[in-house]
Amino acid sequence: MQPDRILPTDPLAFIRECVGQGRILWTYHVTMRLEARFISRRAILETTGEYRIIESYPDDKYLPSYLVWSKHEGTIFHILFAADVANKNVRIVTAYRPSPEEWEGDMETRRKRP
Repeated sequence: MQPDRILPTDPLAFIRECVGQGRILWTYHVTMRLEARFISRRAILETTGEYRIIESYPDDKYLPSYLVWSKHEGTIFHILFAADVANKNVRIVTAYRPSPEEWEGDMETRRKRP
């Protein structure tokens, strides 16, 4: 773990707070992916109450990150947030609709690979 890396005490609360207060950095990658995948920023911003962390990556390359399940107008999607606790913001790395080939019916559990 990097010496300046700080894990949020409550990752879900930290993510919700940052999104709710607009402390978000939208990466170039996610900006391109949202358009191609027909996921709106509005869907991400308006569904904080639906957020559920389904995977945690505390040792991710740059910052601890969290894969979050959410649902907007009946559509389930995943958002990868990187938590920058020191600077009190989150970075949205990517967002996508989960594939039934990779995820169980709840779209929260990865399928086991044979």
